[in-house]
Amino acid sequence: MGEKVHYGTVTEAINKLRAQGFTIDFNLEENYISSHSGKYEPDDFEIVDVYRYEGNSDPGDEAAVYAIESKSGEKGILVTGYGISSDTISTKILRKLSMKKD
Repeated sequence: MGEKVHYGTVTEAINKLRAQGFTIDFNLEENYISSHSGKYEPDDFEIVDVYRYEGNSDPGDEAAVYAIESKSGEKGILVTGYGISSDTISTKILRKLSMKKD
């Protein structure tokens, strides 16, 4: 296993992950993540890596970049606010996103 890389910015992380084949844009829904090709339940994908960013002065600048791979082999990126605080997101999705540590 190689050394963990931490990218300086969210944009850099996204660009480097895209170069590694994480090309699909995933979106967070209530009980699943979705992409142009479908919806994925928590058991249908794995979080390959996660990069967290904290704003120096503005909590609104906090974000997490997830590298995600579905069981069907689709690889993509999900970008969320660092402190996911939506009541509409299921606890199963929140648990899955919180499990992967830096």
